[in-house]
Amino acid sequence: QVRLVESGGGLVQAGGSLKLSCAVSGGLFGAYVMGWFRQAPGKEREFVAAISWSGSSAYYADSVKGRFAISRDNARRTVNLQMNSLKPEDTAVYYCAVERYTSPQAMATMTPEELDAWGQGTLVTVSS
Repeated sequence: QVRLVESGGGLVQAGGSLKLSCAVSGGLFGAYVMGWFRQAPGKEREFVAAISWSGSSAYYADSVKGRFAISRDNARRTVNLQMNSLKPEDTAVYYCAVERYTSPQAMATMTPEELDAWGQGTLVTVSS
């Protein structure tokens, strides 16, 4: 059974940066597309970014394109989300998720129930 643990959230001023990490245990890490989603208070969970099993392909939500960068280290079984030029509207709980046999673009359209596993989330707060 795969288990995901996020870290790196916190409080940052607008324009600042944060790096989130997700450590994955169990399962065949190399077979997973890895993704980040977020959920702001009172809103539905939304897709942020995803990366292919090889790391050669990534896909981003329009709202974060050019500001966020997703990466993965298959040897260390981790996936990271570098967030730059943060805005108050980026405030949310950020979740790491995995799905087998898919693509980063397809992961963006999946519902929470369709994905193989989720982490517990890490809170990012961006102050204005």
